[in-house]
Amino acid sequence: MEEARRLLRALQDPNLVARFQHLCGVRATFSPSGSEALNNGARHHRVTKEDTPSFTGAGGGFTVQAGERKRHQGDGDCSSVYENPETGTLKPLRRNSLTGDVGQEFVIQRPVLFYLFTFGTELGNELFYITFFPFILWNLDAFVGRRLIMFWAWVMYLGQCTKDLVGWSRPASPPVVKVEMFYNSEYSMPSTHAMSGTAVPFSLFLMTCSRWEYPPAVGLCLALCWCLLVCSSRIYMGMHSVLDVIVGFLYSVLILLLFLPALDVLDDFLSCGSAPLFIVSLPLGLALLSFTLDAWSTSRGDTAQILATGAGVALASHVNRQLGLLPDPEGLPLILPTLSAALLAMAVLRLLLGVLVLMGTRALMKAVTIPLACRVFGVPCEDVRKARQHMQVELTYRYVVYGTVGFNVLFLVPLIFSILQIS
Repeated sequence: MEEARRLLRALQDPNLVARFQHLCGVRATFSPSGSEALNNGARHHRVTKEDTPSFTGAGGGFTVQAGERKRHQGDGDCSSVYENPETGTLKPLRRNSLTGDVGQEFVIQRPVLFYLFTFGTELGNELFYITFFPFILWNLDAFVGRRLIMFWAWVMYLGQCTKDLVGWSRPASPPVVKVEMFYNSEYSMPSTHAMSGTAVPFSLFLMTCSRWEYPPAVGLCLALCWCLLVCSSRIYMGMHSVLDVIVGFLYSVLILLLFLPALDVLDDFLSCGSAPLFIVSLPLGLALLSFTLDAWSTSRGDTAQILATGAGVALASHVNRQLGLLPDPEGLPLILPTLSAALLAMAVLRLLLGVLVLMGTRALMKAVTIPLACRVFGVPCEDVRKARQHMQVELTYRYVVYGTVGFNVLFLVPLIFSILQIS
């Protein structure tokens, strides 16, 4: 038992993360001194000495020499890495979504690995989801796409709630270099990036290997590479300990084994007349539950957003079945079409047009929902950022806006494609 405990503590050690970063060419701009370690806005609620060991970094504490911590006003999800022309150092990818903290500067000695792991971490971010999932739905297989989204929503919900229940903080900095800051105020265990980076590629492989004609070895290899890249990128970015990533991977595999067989039952249920009530109320109740687990942070809204997207897709699937739209193709296994310029051009056209519709939907619903929710719940709406820290406003905004986006991605956009004869 003591051996297992020592192993877990070793896997959670931030010095292990720092050594991996050093191996990959990430160099900090802080140097040894007698000061205490900084954590760049990481949360430390409900963490005890039994939960995680205390660290001061190799050779004592550290102080920041270049690029001292600064606070900025405005939205957190903006700006990419930028270079300081005076020192040649870089800043973290995005500001902290909760505090606006930009973190310390750092030096990248292996740019290829930096861009590779940046790409890997983006495979678990919103920008990837809003392009990848629609691409699957509109250009490859709507049947697989809707199942993939529903499974992903369930995995991400369980991961976010588990984070709030466990309440472990991010790896300490120093010794870890925070290459990314955006999610630094959220909890750490398990890594939801690792969970999605495991769930999406492997569920996609399992859903398509018997449905489409392609070499299974190729699909499995791609899924493994995808998973490994996402998981290792979270350690590289300084966002997770090795233990966080391993637990996220195993947790996702467990959910995959338990939930994937139930997708057939869930798919059949979407044809029932009572399905809409269940589709709307259950995710809303789960989102409300997630808001009660801990203090406000951006993860509360992210959880509601994920559930709303899944609910919107499920509701659109029900409506499509009732209206006889988007029937599932017959004659399995399906054969992958031969790539051609015309095929690629049509796929790009559908993706661009569809994303424009979704962006318009999101902008319109956001402009209407936030002021309306503030008025209904009596919350001042002069400062939208502060207004959204009220559970009633944030939950209503996220659920209505992204539920509508999820509905349109499988109902309105394919309907437009059919009218324009580009489906």
